[in-house]
Amino acid sequence: MHVEKNSVVSLQYELHEADGSLLEKSDETVSYLHGGYDGIFPKVEAMIQGKTVGDTVELTLTPADAFGDYDADLLRVESIELFPEDIQAGSRLEATAEGSDEMMLFTVTDIADGQVVVDGNHPLAGKTLRFVCNIVDVRPATTEEISHSHVHGPEGHTH
Repeated sequence: MHVEKNSVVSLQYELHEADGSLLEKSDETVSYLHGGYDGIFPKVEAMIQGKTVGDTVELTLTPADAFGDYDADLLRVESIELFPEDIQAGSRLEATAEGSDEMMLFTVTDIADGQVVVDGNHPLAGKTLRFVCNIVDVRPATTEEISHSHVHGPEGHTH
């Protein structure tokens, strides 16, 4: 079967920085619903269209294709008094951005002199990436998966 709209694609992937260093590698097979359901970056989905089991896809993702440009306005310095006592660099916190009701994920990047630096950018924002994947399975999506716009596990509906 070829990858087409409303098919479930299972793949293994590697994500590299532009210099070739490995950032992430899937240990397990990852599956998504193909056809514009936002389960994978649109540029990757376009490259996978029409492929079949065993095919390998390699492409470069600019920041616009992946995690966006780095936004300096999402970097904040706040008083340590606003944070839990056990706060440490690398902690991830969910909060609303200033002037917004939307929840965002912030990463603590530094703590010094009673101040905490938090960054609301994705850790890979602003980076050009190399994406490599091997398609390991393609199957038709179920009616339920299509109506829910995502893949369900072997046991079916889990949400």
